[in-house]
Amino acid sequence: MGTTEGNNGAVVAGTDGSDHATRAVRWAAEEAELSGRPLLIVYATATRPQALYLSPQDIREMNRFAEDVLAQAAALARGLAPTARVTTRVCDGRAAACLLAEAGPGTLLVVGSRGRGGFASLLVGSDSLRVAAQSPVPVTVVPGGPEHGRTGVVLAAARDARDEETLRTAASLAARRGATLEVVSAWVLFENVGSMATMFSGADLDRIASDQAAATSRLAALAREQQPGLTVTERVTRATSVAEALVTGSVHADMIVLGARRRALPVGSALGGVTHAVLHHAQCPVVLVPHA
Repeated sequence: MGTTEGNNGAVVAGTDGSDHATRAVRWAAEEAELSGRPLLIVYATATRPQALYLSPQDIREMNRFAEDVLAQAAALARGLAPTARVTTRVCDGRAAACLLAEAGPGTLLVVGSRGRGGFASLLVGSDSLRVAAQSPVPVTVVPGGPEHGRTGVVLAAARDARDEETLRTAASLAARRGATLEVVSAWVLFENVGSMATMFSGADLDRIASDQAAATSRLAALAREQQPGLTVTERVTRATSVAEALVTGSVHADMIVLGARRRALPVGSALGGVTHAVLHHAQCPVVLVPHA
């Protein structure tokens, strides 16, 4: 298994040769080229966890297949990122563990939404969700399905001071691509409290909207300060569902950047409900930035 020692600041993409993984490699190669970072492409054979059930010949054949897949991925990446240093690694662990082991300081992990082993009915596979839920560094999940044309817009979801690092990451991504950064804050009024919402007047709603707009403006100002030449727009919207608002916005964006809100509950998904829904339904790559 690889270690994080040599991968600080690298873009690390997982592949298994599937169409979803190939899209992840393409996205990772573009980011490596634009950011001047090295690119590491990892193939996980999972032979170590299955060692008792595999013959030496089985392991050799699986490693040969992995090397072939990595050679094709590296050739693709070098064609897309001619100035980036591209390396490959075969890891004998499971996919999520192999990628998480590469998460050194400044690393960006990139995964496809689903690999060869995923069920067609699952929009995001278990390995991708596990990486997104556990990674201490930013993770980009690249969806399958038809690709839409470039829009020149990076969408950043922002709500409060916890999203400052999210905005910094989004500003850097947008600036490298010459894109506009759209800072979006979607708020839902007292969801799940039913008729209690009628207790609040129009003035109360106006105050809530004004407070949310002020918080969004402060975050947008951070992005402008970090990237002075970047075009930054702001949008505060009241929605029936935050996830729905972001998924709708993904149709017109090249990527969505949002904070990885994680739940501390011992059961169920570690990802927050909005994050989970956006990963499953967004029409563009989703960049998750872990909260401190």
